Amino acid sequence: MTNDPLVIFTPSGKRGHFPVGTPILTAARQLGVDLDSVCGGRGICSKCQITPSYGEFAKHGVTVDENALSEWNAVEARYDEKRGLKKGRRLGCQASVQGDVVIDVPPESQVHKQVVRKRAEARDIILDPTVSLYYVVVNEPDMHDPSGDLERLTMALKDQWDIDGVSADLHILGIMQPILRKGEWKVTVALHQGRTGEPPRIMHLWPGFYEGTIYGLAVDLGSTTIAAHLCDLRSGVVVASSGIMNPQIRFGEDLMSRVSYSMMNAAGAAEMTNAVRAGMNQLFDQIASEGEIDKTLIMDTVFVCNPVMHHLFLGIDPFELGQAPFALATSDAIRLNARDLGLDIHPAARTYLLPCIAGHVGADAAAVALSEAPDKSDDLVLVVDVGTNAEILLGNREKVLACSSPTGPAFEGAQISSGQRAAPGAIERCEIDPVTKEPRFKVIGSDLWSTEDGFMDAIATTGVTGICGSGIIEIVAEMRMAGLVDAPGLIGSPEQTGSDRIFLDGRTHSYMIYDGSADGGPVITVTNRDIREIQMAKAALYSGARLLMDKFGVDKVDRIVLAGAFGAHISTKHAMVLGMIPDAPLDKVTSAGNAAGTGARIALLNRAARTEIEATVREIHKIETAIEPRFQEHFVNASAIPNAVEPFPILNSIVTLPTATFNTGGGGDGGRRRRRG
Repeated sequence: MTNDPLVIFTPSGKRGHFPVGTPILTAARQLGVDLDSVCGGRGICSKCQITPSYGEFAKHGVTVDENALSEWNAVEARYDEKRGLKKGRRLGCQASVQGDVVIDVPPESQVHKQVVRKRAEARDIILDPTVSLYYVVVNEPDMHDPSGDLERLTMALKDQWDIDGVSADLHILGIMQPILRKGEWKVTVALHQGRTGEPPRIMHLWPGFYEGTIYGLAVDLGSTTIAAHLCDLRSGVVVASSGIMNPQIRFGEDLMSRVSYSMMNAAGAAEMTNAVRAGMNQLFDQIASEGEIDKTLIMDTVFVCNPVMHHLFLGIDPFELGQAPFALATSDAIRLNARDLGLDIHPAARTYLLPCIAGHVGADAAAVALSEAPDKSDDLVLVVDVGTNAEILLGNREKVLACSSPTGPAFEGAQISSGQRAAPGAIERCEIDPVTKEPRFKVIGSDLWSTEDGFMDAIATTGVTGICGSGIIEIVAEMRMAGLVDAPGLIGSPEQTGSDRIFLDGRTHSYMIYDGSADGGPVITVTNRDIREIQMAKAALYSGARLLMDKFGVDKVDRIVLAGAFGAHISTKHAMVLGMIPDAPLDKVTSAGNAAGTGARIALLNRAARTEIEATVREIHKIETAIEPRFQEHFVNASAIPNAVEPFPILNSIVTLPTATFNTGGGGDGGRRRRRG
């Protein structure tokens, strides 16, 4: 045995002795090396490309001769002629062992490829989806063998791929026989392999060798928007990303108003379920069109959402989520056929919903936990997923706490007088000169400041249309730093502020950002009510974070991660000036982009991640803000900008906030704070 040649695989380092003539693919399989093959070693798919290395390898104690592999053969020559092989590459199913050899498996030839995420601090995704393709050659029917075509197909999968216990969806029986005969008993099988112990199921068949790919969707179903990533399940690449407004908005902008709608209308929950499913199909049509794919090739879907969206999407009345103790119908992960949800994609497509953490901390928070992994953090990390309903996680390797906080839609531009969604023409950045009190801003779609030459030409097609979420945060923070708004949140008069952009607007004052009326455009202002809406939203966000810190027994955190599509655009300094987040060094506040969507993508592309997050969720401690007396105390303190009692020493070392107050006791709104429904 020891006289057999030694085969060493890199980068895995796995090695073993194999008889002369053993195909490299066979050696790789026996050693458990990650070498891909769809065609089962028939030289058709080219997935098993390898690169042999020759010469002396002191590290491995071998010298590799030029004749260590069999000669280039006709199958490889044909493939090279048709599609081309990189110089030095061989097909692992064709090249056989002739002597000691070192074999490199390039990343694109690995089954469980690493799908690199863009952010350096985030871990890579190991590609191991639940739906994969297998090419098999099936024994033809024989008068002496009475078994059916399905039985011989499943036997081929067992013999050629060592996949046992395969069953088939009903529609497969209806299409299988003509496909087997058209392919001359050679077929490519799309196979769904779910949890350990679950029988694999045939989802689709193609005659012969199918050279295309299959797709999956990772969907973040939010209260305000639905966002989806279309992923190639064979490469892990995001083919297209798209989003739409959640059509349920017409039933109420926030979650509780939708719960109320279902309570007050007998068919309310069903109406909202139908609306969101119709919206989902509209989004799927849109993303398939953008990705230029046939949507019937979408075979797997993963959804993350808050508990109310979770229940309404599944067709469950969210009534119980509207009252203590906020009981979920189920908190476990859910596995379904996509057609059960009325989703118009492949007829056998599967759907996976991540588990919910608790009554108001949903599968979206679980997805953030999967993406950002606070349970694997050596330092204490606060993860804030900013949205209509903010999910907040605080933890490290010791423990993870979670809560949700009802911020409302103000951070997304809703309930703001000049507010709008993030779209071309929306103000997204702002600076206010502390001396002249004059603003300058940037709008989505242009890199120029409004004071720069060429700005009006650059925005000629869009104009200035309104203020989006990141814009209103910067504007309010800049107004506070420039002395236009005091700590309690009152806009001063022109005399108090020294700005002629301030004007009396009813019983309070407003600040003029942009006057486009001369050209028939909008007049964009910030009103005192806008300030109040932002105060309420940011106070809810901060109070949730501060409550988790209380429960953890700490007064500061080591780092903060802002998640959510909106979180990616927030200026950390402005967020801290507002008091949205706890005091922390600015370089320790980072953005994770749409972490919930990323968590959904991880669960789509790696089935082990599903098991992992199901176990992680069981270990997260949920804090219910609604019954915590200190939440209200923190909320009142956090209504001030940045805070009535917290010292914010790091922030104060960076900026000096004016101390003047504008409530003189006469007129105005007297500084009264009214919570509006």
